[in-house]
Amino acid sequence: MAKQKLINTSQELSNFPNHVALVMDGNGRWAKARGLPRVQGHHRGAERLRDIVKSCPELGIRYLTVFAFSTENWKRGQDEVSGLTNLFRQYMGSESRELIEKGVKINFIGNREAFDRSLVEQMNQLESATKSNEVLELTVAINYGGKSEIVDMVRKITRKAVEGKLNPDQLDEVLVDKFLSTSNLPDPDLIIRTSGETRLSNFFLWQAAYSELAFDQTLWPDFTVEHFKSHLIQYGIKERRFGSIT
Repeated sequence: MAKQKLINTSQELSNFPNHVALVMDGNGRWAKARGLPRVQGHHRGAERLRDIVKSCPELGIRYLTVFAFSTENWKRGQDEVSGLTNLFRQYMGSESRELIEKGVKINFIGNREAFDRSLVEQMNQLESATKSNEVLELTVAINYGGKSEIVDMVRKITRKAVEGKLNPDQLDEVLVDKFLSTSNLPDPDLIIRTSGETRLSNFFLWQAAYSELAFDQTLWPDFTVEHFKSHLIQYGIKERRFGSIT
């Protein structure tokens, strides 16, 4: 992708997305191409995420969601899964102070029950410590799957209906949103996936209904802030009609 110069004007920033979601793909392939263990690719990827997070406030992005670990990632080798969970611990420990100081609010979505108690407690503490921050809301999807989220939503609504607390005839899209793990977030305006793959891979299946989708050939560990800005610029020049005619 050819790099484009970012013109930092209030007019341009006003056209940038409010909520960007990232499918950070290609860490393993990046490491393999260099003869390194796959987990080294994830470490390099964490550095890229740090850069992107820091850039969001100056770019006017209020919400950033990252697909960090899917429900399908458990199928990977034990060494890689252990390396990923250790990386989560390390990242939360090393970055927590700066995230708090920079006004970043952290949310985790997905099924936490699969992780050990100490990791879950670390996640809970970071959420609590940043809950009042308002500069950027960073949501980390960990052990998350779009299909699982929809199934969970159906279960919750069904229970409410059986208990007589919800009339099925009153069910609409707004009500469904309230039963999703992203109920506190606007739907993503832009979803970017790296590494050249052109699918959502079970991510935000409900929320992506009207998202702009961008697929970048760059492997995530090589995805820089300039790559990120380039996609924001491309988003800004599009006319989003949401099914209407202009």
